[in-house]
Amino acid sequence: MKVTVEITRRPEIADPQGTTIQRALHDLGHNEVMSVRVDRVIHLEVEGEDPNRVQARVEEMCRQVLANPVLEDFTVAVSE
Repeated sequence: MKVTVEITRRPEIADPQGTTIQRALHDLGHNEVMSVRVDRVIHLEVEGEDPNRVQARVEEMCRQVLANPVLEDFTVAVSE
């Protein structure tokens, strides 16, 4: 099964990479950019027949290693 994991930094957590990108865009004359947040998308192929079980396993992976639970939130989407 194909799984897409979106990992986003919590809104109250500073995003230094986003700030750096925004500054670079402004330096290049793109002053209309008001803010930048950098998130991650991870694409997985996972063995399994039951989408609910696959989702539960990937959520466990997120809690264990893919996302930092202190700084980040995640969503998991499973497709066949």
